[in-house]
Formats: sequence, structure tokens, C-alpha cells
Amino acid sequence: MENTAGNWKFNKVGTVPKMKNTVFIEGLPGIGNVGKIALDFIVESKNAKKVYEITSYDLPHTVFIKEDNLVELPKLMLYHAKLGKQDFIFLSGDVQPVSEYSCYDFCENLLDILEKFNVKQIITLGGIGLGKLPKRPTVFATGNNKKVLKDMKKKNKDINIHPYGVIGPVVGVTGLLTGLAGKRKIPAVALLAETFAHPMYLGMKGSRGILNILNKQYSLKLSMKDLDKEISDIEYELIMKTKDLIGTAKGMKDKSLRYIG
Repeated sequence: MENTAGNWKFNKVGTVPKMKNTVFIEGLPGIGNVGKIALDFIVESKNAKKVYEITSYDLPHTVFIKEDNLVELPKLMLYHAKLGKQDFIFLSGDVQPVSEYSCYDFCENLLDILEKFNVKQIITLGGIGLGKLPKRPTVFATGNNKKVLKDMKKKNKDINIHPYGVIGPVVGVTGLLTGLAGKRKIPAVALLAETFAHPMYLGMKGSRGILNILNKQYSLKLSMKDLDKEISDIEYELIMKTKDLIGTAKGMKDKSLRYIG
């Protein structure tokens, strides 16, 4: 079943169960790929089931070469998992929308879908680029609802909920989805981990910090030892795709691919 919204196609690929009080977590590529690493680890660890594939002409004009030497178009995916009594929807993917307009368009269409899933809270994941390697990355939290931030701080004493004046604008889906959700009265929090701002660097420490917070917040029962075992596989896949995207970006005049978040 296909749901077409503007330039975005939401293709249903699995059974979408009825949900209530759903938590949505986003983790797309960005600085250090912090959010993507964390989100993909959760999806795999919890055996989340893919329910939608999202495609668009507003994704980068590139293809990825897979291990079988065939090409694959970029796409985004929605996954569902029921952990205990709590429903979760996860957004993962290879890329982000290529322009400011397409990012707004995607986020609005995504929020339409999330409202149908009865999403009551949104968590977005991203990185904060630093000029040097952080020894112990700080995880900052910002959002559109003070109460949710304070509640998260109670369970996670290490979160810094005072990012004003410390970090700049949060660019891309990570930031925009948080802001647009506020217009729909959906509480949203962006978890942003410090990482090294180099296109080939993978922010594993930042991802670990975010995963520890999500573990405490939602009792996900994630094994950090399993994350260590998967690091080599994650590094290979992300490095190859990052190389492809850097090459694409150099050939474009549009600088909007330099997203943060």
C-alpha cells in the first residue's frame, strides 16, 4: 500500500498494529552519525519490524553499491517494536532531505503519519560537532516542552538541559521535527551528543551516551557489550556510504547537504 504526500511516498511494507501512547525516536545521518548509530543499534537489538519505506526525488541523487555489487536507491524506513507495554516507532535511513524546503515538507508529512500512530512523545538524536575529540562527550537536551525535559533530567542526571549559548542551531530533521511537533502539541526532545566534526569520524562515544540515556528513560534493556561487538560492521557500512555522499556533495552547488543533527 502506498501513501503519497507531496514529493514523498510512504510505502507500507508490513503490518502496522494499532498503537496508543506511542514513543517515536529518530536517528538519521548527521555529524559523527551519532543519531544513526544509536538508532540502528536499537532497531537491530530489539528486532523492530519494518512497516514503511519512504522514498522521494528530494533525497540525494545518488545510489549505494551493496555487498552483492548491485546498486540501491536511498530511502528512509519506519520500524515498529512493542517493548513491554510500550509501542515504539523508529525512523532510520541512509540520508536526509537535500534542501530546506524538502526537510520541512518531509517533517510535516511524517508528523501526519505519526499522529495516526497516536505518537505522544518524540525523541530526535544528533551530534554536536567539536574541533577536537571529546574525552567524555556531554549529551545536551533541548525540546519544545519544559516539563518533558525536566522529567528526563530526573532519570538521567548526566544530561545537560541548558544548551543555550553553548550550541548553535540544530539543523536537519533532528531539529526541525522537534520544532514542528510543538505546533501540533506533541512534546519533543532532541538529544545531542558531542562528537568530532570530521566527515569520516564516527561518534561511537556520543552514541553510547545517548543509548545510556534512552536505556534509563524507557527501560530498553540494551546491552552495551553488543554495541562494542557491532562497531566494526557499523564502521564499514557508514564509512562507505559517507564517502559516496561526500563525493555527491562536492559535485553540487547547493550547500544544504551539510546538515547537522
